[in-house]
Amino acid sequence: MIKKIFLIGNPNVGKSVVFSRLTGVQVISSNYGGTTVEITRGVLKLGGQEIEVVDLPGTYSLEASSKSEEVAVTILKDYPKEECVVVNIVDSTNLERNLYLSLELIEEGLPVIVALNMCDEAKHHGVSIQVDKLEKILGVPVIPTCAITGLGIKLLLERIAETKPVERQRFSHRQRWQEIGNIIGQVQQLTHRHHSLREILEDASVRPFSGALIAIAIILVSFEVVRFIGENLINRIADPIFLNLYQPLLAKLSSFLGEESFIHHLVIGDLINGRIDFKQSLGILTTAPYIEFAMVLPYIISFYFVLGLLEDIGILPRLAMLLDNILHHLGLHGFAIIPVLLGLGCNVPGILATRNLESRRERFIAATLISIGVPCVALQAMIFGLLGRFSGWYVSGVYLVLLAVWLVLGIILNHTVKGYSPELLIEIPPYRLPSLSTLWKKLFLRIKGFLIEAAPLVLVGVLIINVLLYFKLFGLLTGIFAPVIKGLFGLPKEAVVSLVMGLFRKDVAVGMLMPLALTAKQLFITAVLLAISFPCVATFVVFFKELGLKDLIKASLIMLTVALVTGTLLNFVIH
Repeated sequence: MIKKIFLIGNPNVGKSVVFSRLTGVQVISSNYGGTTVEITRGVLKLGGQEIEVVDLPGTYSLEASSKSEEVAVTILKDYPKEECVVVNIVDSTNLERNLYLSLELIEEGLPVIVALNMCDEAKHHGVSIQVDKLEKILGVPVIPTCAITGLGIKLLLERIAETKPVERQRFSHRQRWQEIGNIIGQVQQLTHRHHSLREILEDASVRPFSGALIAIAIILVSFEVVRFIGENLINRIADPIFLNLYQPLLAKLSSFLGEESFIHHLVIGDLINGRIDFKQSLGILTTAPYIEFAMVLPYIISFYFVLGLLEDIGILPRLAMLLDNILHHLGLHGFAIIPVLLGLGCNVPGILATRNLESRRERFIAATLISIGVPCVALQAMIFGLLGRFSGWYVSGVYLVLLAVWLVLGIILNHTVKGYSPELLIEIPPYRLPSLSTLWKKLFLRIKGFLIEAAPLVLVGVLIINVLLYFKLFGLLTGIFAPVIKGLFGLPKEAVVSLVMGLFRKDVAVGMLMPLALTAKQLFITAVLLAISFPCVATFVVFFKELGLKDLIKASLIMLTVALVTGTLLNFVIH
């Protein structure tokens, strides 16, 4: 009886897409015992039987050369062979290199079925594979598949039942490559064809000079698209709903409760010039939902939509390769750019994504840099709203300062944090047209996760601030921190309230700066300080969960030091 199906293959062969096709979206991710390597599991119903499907980390060989490969090999070899089936996902466009792992799995006596994935890409590349002949040579079922469209997945499931171990003589490393050469000569034919425009772009995007130019252009266009979509969602949908439909209802509630009552202060907040101001009133039913759904959510939607496109098209692995040399100076490798980009949406998934980095040293450096130097989209939206009216240079200046902090701090951490950072081993997939259904699924799940994590914190944050303001408890904090705020940062003592609020929600904190009538310089310094300090309580919790109390305390002390130094320098440098 089959109890488990293991998916194994080289990196970037479409394993995760096959996994999604087999199990849907109800999956469980957990770390393999004693490591930070994540294993994804799901359930497949086959012939009335529920079978666990395990997506193993990508590996090139059963002779492990990294922690993730070691975990994959250990899980595979420790499980009873008679109770499992191994689905070997193979890239049809690179059959020669992928067959090495296939032969190892068959020689190991495992029940193997080979999925020749990306068969559509192989056809585009002029690669023709005689599947029946390959199946006869290997002695195991071979199924052509295209996981993105679902081609071949049904046949793959039908033939799992006939999968069984085969007797095969073990080869040496050299003999195995000779055998692969013989197999390729018998089953694969290549036809001449001219490079398409897509292939020309693929080649240009991995060369240092042209690749850097393309990467810069993509990033600039991406952020412009994020801004364009976000602003249009706000101006055409969110604001009209709040101002034309929601505000009249709140006005009636305000009149009923009475402006001087405590309940009015909590629910509606303060009336500005006799009217509800969604940005400044600070009520649970006014500022809290407006910030979350009208100022932040539109940018969250646009950011994750663009990020999903970059992932599915195949641009992110190219960015990782191009940035590898730069990130090495920060103690990271190029793959760390993916958690950083996720952090630009929300720092919580950014820190969670550091699980894919090989060493604890890398994870600490990446998580610290994300927490300190990468502003989430909620904060970015507020920065645009505050500083955009002065000049685009102020907005650009915030990002330039954060980039400088990010690079300098990364270099310092690289030279002070003990441990190792392994080399980048990453395969560059071809450009592909994204699957709209997959794109919308990812977008929905990411937005759902953000709302579940963020909405309660915004509500709690506004509530806490409301209570503290009502009972005038912020006066104590203002008195304690006033010398630092005024003397070092050149800010009015009232800005303490906003900076403290930043520990709960940065978007709410930036919104609280609006009534203070700060100068452009003061707003600039405050925006930078809020971006450098930890984004919210959720980030503290996730950092603690992922790296422990000791690393959280170290990162917090680093954050305080960087904030003090940066704020002071900006105050005395900017005129």
